[in-house]
Amino acid sequence: MESVEQMLGGWGNCPVENCHVTRPHTIDAIRNIVASGDQENYIARGLGRAYGDSSLNADSGVMDQTLRNRFLAFDEESGVLTCEAGVSIAEIIETMLPRGWFMPVTPGTKFVTIGGAIAADVHGKNHHVVGSFGEFVREILLLTADGDVKRCTPDENVELFDATIGGMGLTGVIISATFEMKRKESAYCNVTYKRTRNLDQTLEHFERTNATNRYSVAWVDCLASGDSLGRSVIMLGNDASADDAPTDPLKLPIKPKKSVPFFFPAIALNNFTVSAFNTLYYMKNGDSKRIVDYDEFFYPLDGVQHWNRIYGKRGFIQYQALFPPETSRKGLIKLLERIAKSRGASFLAVLKSSGPAGRGVMSYLHPGHTLALDFPNTGEPLRQLVRDLDDILLQHGGRVYMAKDAMTSAEAFAEMYPQLDRFREFRNEIDPNRRFLSSQARRLKIVEA
Repeated sequence: MESVEQMLGGWGNCPVENCHVTRPHTIDAIRNIVASGDQENYIARGLGRAYGDSSLNADSGVMDQTLRNRFLAFDEESGVLTCEAGVSIAEIIETMLPRGWFMPVTPGTKFVTIGGAIAADVHGKNHHVVGSFGEFVREILLLTADGDVKRCTPDENVELFDATIGGMGLTGVIISATFEMKRKESAYCNVTYKRTRNLDQTLEHFERTNATNRYSVAWVDCLASGDSLGRSVIMLGNDASADDAPTDPLKLPIKPKKSVPFFFPAIALNNFTVSAFNTLYYMKNGDSKRIVDYDEFFYPLDGVQHWNRIYGKRGFIQYQALFPPETSRKGLIKLLERIAKSRGASFLAVLKSSGPAGRGVMSYLHPGHTLALDFPNTGEPLRQLVRDLDDILLQHGGRVYMAKDAMTSAEAFAEMYPQLDRFREFRNEIDPNRRFLSSQARRLKIVEA
């Protein structure tokens, strides 16, 4: 199968790189591409919603998996679904929600493939209760560098299973996956909105309410400072019953589609406009209780197609920081103070509690708190900000999320992920010729030359 040269970026469009793209339909096609030697190495790619360079492979091979999007099996009694890796969460919801089933864990966008969800071991607003997506995966069929398709489960090929969950596609190409769905009575959540004055009040409210709420998240005004540092709007949710649903309980309401038709000029996002947005959002969302449909609660930004264009052609990064519970308050304060000082124009800042550590060798989350922020690409000033934020993370035992990372250094990353050497050693055993590689893996030296 011949490749096509294409300029690719992640969702942040930072960086954008020339890649040689193929779109295989079948397992044999994938096997032939890997064995062909047409490109020195490859990385699998789904819908491209990782923000940075996780699914890029500069001047080398990228295998687009979106043509492999078949449902293979579903057990109506247990809710166990088997599908190809290119099936998206959006396709799963469209098919399964009317039957009373929903994803056990979902990230903040439904435009993610199941292969990508496993590779990044995605998490959601219920991580403090159930952990990350890898906890619900029963089986992975993985094509490895030798061309074999291996069945990986929590009991079979366990080391390969654990390296693939959270392994960012570096162990091979996920062919299909089997995982547990969760039964739902409705497509709605009962949500309590709580406005807090500062970070201390936000963290205290999380601690007091996490045990009684399945979903927990806070929007944070990252430009606030002084006594208002970390002021937030907390959203606490639980699944609504069929009786609570305002209309057809298992049908999402049809909403008008919105889109950003072009890249905004760089001047559109500045301290004034972001500060005005933050103030308006904070004032609008006072203490209240509402019944909210799943699209609005889990995927608020999916309602606007191409929303990443508001950051302009230079793109942006998302920086997601994790702090352990014993240092999270001090670390978050340092992080927010540094961001406020930089006047970085992040209109999206999301704080969540995190719970049990993922089983994947390179899984991101463990107990603590995680804060995700968007920053427009300003070149060297942004790189300096990221270096400073990384230093704060390292001082407080934290780490960044690979699915969001675009600028962290290899040295900082190695300190953040103590199991990196274990992952490298195992990867070298199963892929000694480095057939699976990404731009991120080179930059972070996850795969050594």
